[in-house]
Amino acid sequence: MALNFDKPLYSLSTPVENKADQATWEGESLGGITEDNNRLPIPVVWLLLLTVLTAFAITFPLWGQRPNAGLYVDYVKAMNTPEIMAIQDDKAAMAKIIDITKGEISKHVTRMDYEGLLARHPLSMDDLRIIKPQIEALMSAGKDPEEYNVVGDLVVLANFEGNLKADGKIENRERKQPWWDKGYTIDIFYVIMFFIGVTIVIKCLPPSTWQPKHHH
Repeated sequence: MALNFDKPLYSLSTPVENKADQATWEGESLGGITEDNNRLPIPVVWLLLLTVLTAFAITFPLWGQRPNAGLYVDYVKAMNTPEIMAIQDDKAAMAKIIDITKGEISKHVTRMDYEGLLARHPLSMDDLRIIKPQIEALMSAGKDPEEYNVVGDLVVLANFEGNLKADGKIENRERKQPWWDKGYTIDIFYVIMFFIGVTIVIKCLPPSTWQPKHHH
């Protein structure tokens, strides 16, 4: 079936195809189940659009975000201070670490909302003890903590491949999560294709100005 673009907002089918569809619609009993040919209510359309926009807004700019090790550099440094080491209770010690590092943007975190990310990826004192030697090893080796993700109890190299570094080598790309994730682009593409596909299917049906006669 070829699409007819003479009046695309009215119907994508030819008058002949619409007549055939109407005959089929009225001729099929469907076991007594009837279906009218009404337009989708406008409030439902707006609700669907609002749902999509809300989903994108609350996840902007990244989906599947993992904390990078750079977030916890200040925490690790604070652990070594006499003030923290003197506190015996782990919860109190962690609360003090958060308090003394709050509002200070670490030089190892250059891109995103520092405090917001920490709030979304909290750690316990035990968690911090586990990743502390791994972060210190990275820093001792001159590695950029932002290029490493904290996955469970491991600090691992991030699987992102961004811009080339200063040496220009292909194998030496920046391993930092971009502000606009590729998965986000893919999601937008599929949402657009979904709406286009549904619109085409609906517009290939007889126009909503026609209503079938049931059980005649």
